[in-house]
Amino acid sequence: MPPQSPGRLNRQDYKTLTLAALGGALEFYDFIIFVFFASVIGDLFFPPDIPDWLRQLQTFAIFAAGYLARPLGGIVMAHFGDSRGRKKMFSLSILLMALPTLAMGLLPTYATLGIAAPILLLLLRMLQGAAVGGEVPGAWVFVAEHVPQKRIGFACGMLTAGLTAGILVGSVVATLINRAFGIEGITAGGWRIPFLLGGFFGFVALYLRRWLHETPVFKALEARKALAAELPLKTVVVKYKKEIAVSMLLTWLLSAGVVVVILMTPTWLQKSYGIAAAEALQANSLATLTLIAGCISAGLAADRFGASKTFIFGSLLLAACSWIFYQAPAAYPEGLFACYALVGYSVGVVGAVPYVMVRAFPAEVRFTGISFSYNVAYAFFGGLTPILVTLMMSITPLAPAYYVLALSAMGLLLGVYLNRDLSYRDAIVHADL
Repeated sequence: MPPQSPGRLNRQDYKTLTLAALGGALEFYDFIIFVFFASVIGDLFFPPDIPDWLRQLQTFAIFAAGYLARPLGGIVMAHFGDSRGRKKMFSLSILLMALPTLAMGLLPTYATLGIAAPILLLLLRMLQGAAVGGEVPGAWVFVAEHVPQKRIGFACGMLTAGLTAGILVGSVVATLINRAFGIEGITAGGWRIPFLLGGFFGFVALYLRRWLHETPVFKALEARKALAAELPLKTVVVKYKKEIAVSMLLTWLLSAGVVVVILMTPTWLQKSYGIAAAEALQANSLATLTLIAGCISAGLAADRFGASKTFIFGSLLLAACSWIFYQAPAAYPEGLFACYALVGYSVGVVGAVPYVMVRAFPAEVRFTGISFSYNVAYAFFGGLTPILVTLMMSITPLAPAYYVLALSAMGLLLGVYLNRDLSYRDAIVHADL
């Protein structure tokens, strides 16, 4: 098979990218809708006589459980993705997400089931985590192995933007439900609607992925009988320690940046500054929209200037915008929407993360390498970040700002490192064809 052209995307590339991004958006909506109704879920699924801070902590702990379950699901699906095919696992992850999301929407609360209610909620959340653990790495590998070499950054940025669009859909749905039902209506049963919608969205995504084709890279490896000769995970852990470390740190930047700025901030705005839930969610929707644009911009920048310059500049921008934003509600309340939009765009530097990851591992273990690095790091950093930031807020209300500043410093150092490491600068994804 001849090398894939480094030129423009063709019609099939756009079709693949569109279907992959749309399916990812619907699945990611299912995974994150929980956080937008965390306060109501905490009230309904835990005893009413416990302190508010403990209820909130327990609710975020269930949210974190989804992240902690990601490594197992991701590693298992990645193993079969490297040995049996990318597309099969890419479709399976959708089904494994849709079923528990639908069940959450039908789950009785503490008033009906007692302690069994939060336990069942925890189990369903862990199933969601296992599903998304295979979805995100699989999606990055899938699109990177379809598109031309010089368009990998754009494709991965677009896909990351598509996943982020799932957060936007969740924010919009949460805003509409808050406006339509009010807190009493939501508590009475309105909170179930987004989960029921999520189950439906998941089955739509499963249907759409019928039209995707296996990647040319995997087909070439299969035809040459060049698939991994031993357990892919063993190969990754033994031979690619440096690549694992870099990928894990990049995942920390990606996961914690999105969790703090996009997922936690609406609740922070309500509790720290008394901003109405509907207004906070509206501002969050705008920030998520600019995050989508930021992801695409970062992918284009990676293709044009390389990952190093993208992370150096993007991290400096993130530091400046986040420091301004988290102080703005007190000093400049009328600038909430504009400042949130800017910090949302700056978080988009994470759109360049998969560009580095897909270039870090060879094709025969690429799915496993990305999945292991990404999911283990996401389980630790993404899962524990809400708990850590919540605890830090007992010391300072600007805890989210300080956390994002630390992430920015790490992103800057990674950018410098990538510039010095020629293996990342010269990596070729489609050399195996």
